Amino acid sequence: MESQYRTEVASLGEFGLIEHLTDRNETVNGGTLLSVGDDAAVIDHFGKQTVITTDLLLEGIHFDLAYTPLKHLGYKAVVANLSDLCAMMATPTHITVSIGISNRFSVEALDELYDGIYAACKRYDVDLIGGDTSTSVKGLLLSITAIGEVKNDQFVTRAGAKENDLICVSGSLGGAYLGLQLLEREKKIFLESPGVQPELAGHSYPIGRLLKPEARVDIVRFLQEQNIVPTAMIDVSDGLSSELLHLCRKSGVGCVVYDDKIPVATETKAAAAELHLSAVTCALSGGEDYELLFTIEQKDYELVAKNEEISVIGYITAGDRGAVLQTKAGATHKLKAQGWNAFT
Repeated sequence: MESQYRTEVASLGEFGLIEHLTDRNETVNGGTLLSVGDDAAVIDHFGKQTVITTDLLLEGIHFDLAYTPLKHLGYKAVVANLSDLCAMMATPTHITVSIGISNRFSVEALDELYDGIYAACKRYDVDLIGGDTSTSVKGLLLSITAIGEVKNDQFVTRAGAKENDLICVSGSLGGAYLGLQLLEREKKIFLESPGVQPELAGHSYPIGRLLKPEARVDIVRFLQEQNIVPTAMIDVSDGLSSELLHLCRKSGVGCVVYDDKIPVATETKAAAAELHLSAVTCALSGGEDYELLFTIEQKDYELVAKNEEISVIGYITAGDRGAVLQTKAGATHKLKAQGWNAFT
């Protein structure tokens, strides 16, 4: 946020700020009939169904600007919303962005934030079509609404998992949580000894998983191309165990998950060892991986197996059996929701 030149937001005013932040906005979707600049936007999904999600991010609660660059924050905020659309098997098309800012933030700082937002829009072919700005008594508030499209009645919810379905997850888990722990460690050291430089060499993977996650539109595209319709789906934003319990509760089922089947990257394991943590525990209880957790019918196993980015980690059971984790040694443990909770 530091700059040789600092332009006060008050010098532009609300509408001047909006015009400044959106003067480079371009749209790429044919369904965007009216974008930024009027009382509301107009979109046409040409007969498809519309899927909508929103997230509210608060400084000090959801992010720490001590180690989160504003450009990364803007990118990540968009991705978090697009991930929710992916979890419904929808294709992201549009976003709106609303911000609340204190006088701590200059126009140049907000340009950095929007650099990240526009980078995400370009990466995912998403149009920014509106939003709002306001003052904040303290810190930064960022709220994004994302809109997507899906063919009629082909969206997937958390409520369709059936007994004997296979449980699948994309990518790898636990990396973002380890990235957070590494950055928090270095922040603590810096606050105690401001002259000490952070020691983050060799940890670009877990830190990248935290600061620049990606939405798994590629997994949605693969499933669509293979004509695989998951029976239930959710994105992994609050930790694998929490998401599994959400899915099981909504579907009225139980599950068995094998700890040695949970995908954890080599770099994540190394970071966990350095911090004396269990990599599997980080995968189960950490958050912000933004991978997709979904269930499929057994007949689709051979098709799913074509994709190296998808791991089968367990299966769905009857509801009265509960949700359990089975170790390689054969022991079973009841799954507990120990992931992120905004109110605790």
